[in-house]
Amino acid sequence: MIDVARLAGVSQQTVSRVINEHPSVSPEARERVETAIRRLRYRRHPSARALASNRSLTIGVVSFGLAQYGPSVILTGVVDEAKRAGYSTSLVTIADPDHDMRQAVDHLLAVPVDGIIIVAPIDAALRSARLLDIGVPLVVFEPGAVHVPGNVVTDEVSGSAAATRHLLELGHRTVHHVAGPAGWLGTTARIAGWQRSLAEAGLTSTPVIEGDWTTDSGYRAGLRVAETAGVTAVFVANDQMALGVIKALTERGFDVPGDVSVIGFDDVPEAPYFIPALSTMHIDFDRVGRHAVARLVTLITGTTDAADRGVMPVLVERHSTGPPNSHRSPPPHRSPARSR
Repeated sequence: MIDVARLAGVSQQTVSRVINEHPSVSPEARERVETAIRRLRYRRHPSARALASNRSLTIGVVSFGLAQYGPSVILTGVVDEAKRAGYSTSLVTIADPDHDMRQAVDHLLAVPVDGIIIVAPIDAALRSARLLDIGVPLVVFEPGAVHVPGNVVTDEVSGSAAATRHLLELGHRTVHHVAGPAGWLGTTARIAGWQRSLAEAGLTSTPVIEGDWTTDSGYRAGLRVAETAGVTAVFVANDQMALGVIKALTERGFDVPGDVSVIGFDDVPEAPYFIPALSTMHIDFDRVGRHAVARLVTLITGTTDAADRGVMPVLVERHSTGPPNSHRSPPPHRSPARSR
C-alpha cells in the first residue's frame, strides 16, 4: 500500500478509502490510485480485506451425494464462483442429513463463515434445512422446484416431462420409467414429470422400476425391462443407469433404438460416447453452483438480486431414441453375459 500511495502521490489513508470504495475520495485521486494499483499489480491480502469488511470472506458448503454427477459438478461451480467473487470455501460432507445437518452447520459457523450453501438434494436434507435458524444467509439447492425465493432450483419436473414427450412424439404408445432411489428430490421430480406427460397424452403410467443411480442398478433394471412385453421406450432417471439399461437390452438381443428407445437425464460428459450415443436431458450443474454463490453473495452484501436463478433442463437428441419399429420380430433370447 505504501508503494501505491507513493506512485499515486496520495496518502495511505486515501489508498485505503479507494480500495474500500469509500465515497469521500475525489474522482481525480481515485483515478490516480486505481492507475497505480494496476501498474503495480497490487493485490490486497485476504485477511486485511476481511478485517476491513468485518466479514470472514468464507462461504460454507454442506454437501451430500458427491459420488453422483450433479452434486459433484455443482460443488465445482460453487468453488470457482466463490473464488471469482473473492471468497474461500469450507466444505462439510454429511452421511445422514437427519442427524448430521445441525452438527455440520455448527461446524461451519465456528470457522466462521459469512453464509452457507446446502447441496444435499434429498428429502431429509431439505426438511432439516427448513428448520435451521443460523443467523447467516442460507441458500439451498432444490431440484424439482420451479421457483423458491432465496434458493437455486432446477425444474426437473418440466425436464422429465420433455424427455417423456420426446418419446411419445416419436410415435411410442407409452413410456416406461427407471427411477432413482426413494428419498431423493430428483427422483420425485423426474417421476412427476414422466407421469405428467403420460397423463397429458391420456395414458396411464406403468409401474416404476427403481434403481440407485449406478450403472449396475441400471443393468438390473434393463434385464427387467427386457422381460416386459411390449416395451418400446424407456425414460431412465440418469445417464449412468441408462448405460446399464442399454447394455442389458443389447445382451438380450434388443436393438437400441430399433427395438427400444432409451433416453437418460443429466448429460454426463461420456453420454456422446455411449453405444449408441445417448439422447438425454442436459442440466448445466456448473451454472447451478455459480448461481448459488451469486445468490448468497447478494444476501451477504444486502444488494438486490433480480436475476432468475432457475436452471431448465434442455433436450439433447442423439442416437438412442427413434420411432418404434412396428414390424420387428421378437429378439432371440440370450442369457445375460457374466462380465460387465
